[in-house]
Amino acid sequence: MKKILLFMTLALWPACESAAYAALRVDIYGPGQNIVNLALATPIKGPQAEASGMGQTLQHLVEQNLNILPFMRLTSPNAVLGGTLMAGYEPPNFDFKRFQLAGSDIVVTTFWPGGDSGTKAVQMRVFETNTGGRLFGKEYPNVTTRDLPEVADRFCADLLEALTGNGAFFRSTIAFVKKTGTMSANVWLIKPMGRDLRQITNMPGEALSPAWSPDGRFVVFSHIDQKSHALGVWDHSNNKVQRIRFPGNVVIGPAFMPDNKVAVALSNGKYPVIFLLNHVFQKERVLEQSEAINVSPTFDRTGTKMAFTSSRMGGPQIFLKDLNNGSVTRVSRNGAYNSEANLSHDGTLVVYSRMTDFGHRIFVQDMVTGMERQISFGPGSDEQPSFCADSYFIAFASSRGGGRGIYLTTRHGGDAKQIPTGGGPASFPRWNTPAAQK
Repeated sequence: MKKILLFMTLALWPACESAAYAALRVDIYGPGQNIVNLALATPIKGPQAEASGMGQTLQHLVEQNLNILPFMRLTSPNAVLGGTLMAGYEPPNFDFKRFQLAGSDIVVTTFWPGGDSGTKAVQMRVFETNTGGRLFGKEYPNVTTRDLPEVADRFCADLLEALTGNGAFFRSTIAFVKKTGTMSANVWLIKPMGRDLRQITNMPGEALSPAWSPDGRFVVFSHIDQKSHALGVWDHSNNKVQRIRFPGNVVIGPAFMPDNKVAVALSNGKYPVIFLLNHVFQKERVLEQSEAINVSPTFDRTGTKMAFTSSRMGGPQIFLKDLNNGSVTRVSRNGAYNSEANLSHDGTLVVYSRMTDFGHRIFVQDMVTGMERQISFGPGSDEQPSFCADSYFIAFASSRGGGRGIYLTTRHGGDAKQIPTGGGPASFPRWNTPAAQK
């Protein structure tokens, strides 16, 4: 089913009609974030015929997904006079007025032309309520009950992309570390919506700081056992893990560059040095060294900017290096202890953790305006932030719920939402880069 959805999803209308589509756009990146009011019409399989099987399940999954978006407000069906069950799924058999009067900016219609049981196609359309103009429409063929979560994620990604220009959130998977005991922690994966939880490593010792390759094939991580430090490499193509040792026994914070090479801090005398490794994970060259600790590299999508943590000014601070000309700029200007930087994919923001009198908190530095913003406020400690490929959503680890868990927020802050990761402390979240966003 995955390949069918990937290669056979069809646009419902010819490209020549694209000029008739509505032009609603939502600016989620500016300081004055828009709120979009969205309604879900009752899914149908014919005029006034509710799709109450797979149709209701898909509707519920889409609703769960959209409730995660802080700029999305879902219209209650009770607020729609006359109800949400319609005679059709598009004009002229669809009454936009009732949704407009309920305060909805856009409405989603879902049509199951062959019914909603067994293996069937489903068509989903999005309209502006004030004009009746289409934002987009998609058909998902050969859908079964098992495929409904993937259909919901694909539709929500397309909707998010139509509204904001980027649908990476619903196409993403987060790698993280789950601890099960003393010196026992492995790498797991989960969707940011809280689905598809699975363990990908099972080895003695403790995994730290996982990071995805741009092509999605590898996850690298630091690994510590009773005898040594090493670079762990999980290969999705064969589901195998290898452990690579380096002289000096220090391996800290690996990260991939856009060309699938790895940067990692390794021992090189007195202080760790950030090395670039080649495609078979051997040392290629030095990316950053000084008479201080230099660790935890992270890159923008072009691979020309590298944020990292360094002790060159005493306590740990965040710096940004231009790999084209070698210039280094200090990023964190406040606080005595800033670490765990992550550079946004567009290269304009650096998110990091700062030690405060009230625990660790997450801050975002805007490299364009020079402004710093605190985006987490506890309780507990908030650490290890990571940007989604959309440069908007941020995942981080926090002890605010008692045990350590993974939470979601945005570049603007706001209420953080926990991702359910099962039992055990969870930390070190890191997003992959969905293929559509490369």
